[in-house]
Amino acid sequence: MKRLRVGIIGLGNAVEPHAKSLLDLSDRVEVVAAAARTAERARAFAARFPFPTTSDIDAVIADPSIDALWILTPPNSHVELASRAAAAGKHVLLEKPLDITLERARAIVAAMRQAKRTLGVTLQHRFRPATLRLKEIVRSGALGEIGAATCIVPWWRPQSYYDQPGRCTMARDGGGVLMTQAIHTLDLFRSLVGDITVTAATAATTKVHRMETEDFAAALIRLGNGAPGIIQATTAAYPGGEERIEIMGTKGTAWLAGGNLKVAYLDGSEEIVRQEGPTGGGANVMDFPHDWHLNLITDFLDAIRDGRDPIVSGEEALKSQELIGAILAKAGWSAR
Repeated sequence: MKRLRVGIIGLGNAVEPHAKSLLDLSDRVEVVAAAARTAERARAFAARFPFPTTSDIDAVIADPSIDALWILTPPNSHVELASRAAAAGKHVLLEKPLDITLERARAIVAAMRQAKRTLGVTLQHRFRPATLRLKEIVRSGALGEIGAATCIVPWWRPQSYYDQPGRCTMARDGGGVLMTQAIHTLDLFRSLVGDITVTAATAATTKVHRMETEDFAAALIRLGNGAPGIIQATTAAYPGGEERIEIMGTKGTAWLAGGNLKVAYLDGSEEIVRQEGPTGGGANVMDFPHDWHLNLITDFLDAIRDGRDPIVSGEEALKSQELIGAILAKAGWSAR
C-alpha cells in the first residue's frame, strides 16, 4: 500500500510523541516536511528526528503531494490552519483543543466536513490499554446500569509553567485547567458515561498560582439516565496525582486511576489492568509514553484508509469542548 505523505506544522512540546509515533509507523507514512515558524525551532527538531524541516508553513500547506497535515500549533492558530488545510484537500490531525472558542471549533469541524476530508483530534487518553478495556466492560453491560460516576483530575503545574508567554491565556489557549489539562480526562469520561448535563459548577484561580484563567473547577452533573456525578479538576494539587474516573454500576464498580484499572463485581470477582510508568500529572508535562499517541495515530490512518471517522473525530472533540463550556458557563466564570 502506498504510504501516506504527511506534513507536520508546529514543532513545540506537543510534537515529540507524534514524531516518535510517526517513526514507528514509517511503513505507513512518509513525513515530507516538518515546519516551524522559526528556523531555530526547526533546527532543534532536526537534531532529534530524521525528518526534512522548513520554516515555510505556507509551502507545506500548499504542497499538492502531501495527503495529511499534523497541526500541533497553539490553539488560537487552529481555525486558520485547519481551514486552509481543508481548502487544500488535506486530511488533518489536530492537537487538542479544536480552538479557543466553540464558534471557532465548530468552524473547523464544518470546514473539514465540507471538504470531505478526515479530521482527528489528539485526545490520546482514550487509547490507553486500561481505558480500552474499561470501554469494553461498560459497553458490554458488565457493570450493569450506571448509578453514579466521578471524574477527578488532581494535577500540578508550578508557577514557572504559567509564566511562559501565552500559557493558559484566553487569547492563545482559550482557558485554563479544563481546556488545557483536564480536557483529556473529561473527553475520556464523557466517552465512557455518555451524555452529561451540568447542574451546578464553580471555577476559580486559587492562591497557588498567578494566572489569567482557572486552575480549579468543579461541577455537579447528571448523566443521560439521570444518575448523579461529580467532575473536579485542578493544577494546584502539589505534587500532582493520578487522574481518576470511578463508575458505580448495579453489577459492580470500576476505578480508573491514571493508566491502572480495577473492577470489582458484586459476585466477588475482580479484574485488574496495570500500567507501569508516569502519566504526565506533575511538573513534567510530557512525562508519559508515546504508545497512546501511536494507537490514536494508527486509528487516524485506518480511518483515512477505510473512509470512516476516527474514534476521536472533530464532532467527538467538539462535544468534550462543549462540556467544558457548560461547566464554565454554569460557574459564571470569566477570566481575570
